[in-house]
Amino acid sequence: MTAQQRLARLARLVPAGSAQAARTPFVLLIVLLLGSGLLALLLLNASLNKGSFKLSKLEKETEELTDRQQALQQEVDGYSAPDHLEDRARELGLVPGGNPVFLRPDGTVLGTPGGGEAGEAGAGQVGP
Repeated sequence: MTAQQRLARLARLVPAGSAQAARTPFVLLIVLLLGSGLLALLLLNASLNKGSFKLSKLEKETEELTDRQQALQQEVDGYSAPDHLEDRARELGLVPGGNPVFLRPDGTVLGTPGGGEAGEAGAGQVGP
């Protein structure tokens, strides 16, 4: 087979027609792919911006709640301070306790009972 015969045979395999017509679908496909990619990128960017705004809002809310928690913790610490507890106990009529007295397992008393500062009646009575 000669080169001319091969060339003629290959020429029959190539479709006859305009090369411009074969390029049009390819060009449209490329334009469609680029356009859809651009649209997807735009939607992704909008979604990221929305998430960024939400994140900023949540960070601000977290900061406000942290400040509020610290203020409440300071208030609780103030109420649990020893001097405040003593003042509040005196307002309620409580008095400091005296010397403690312990009972041994055999029933004997260890220590000397003492009354509170207000001298409440019956505080010093301990049986053997």
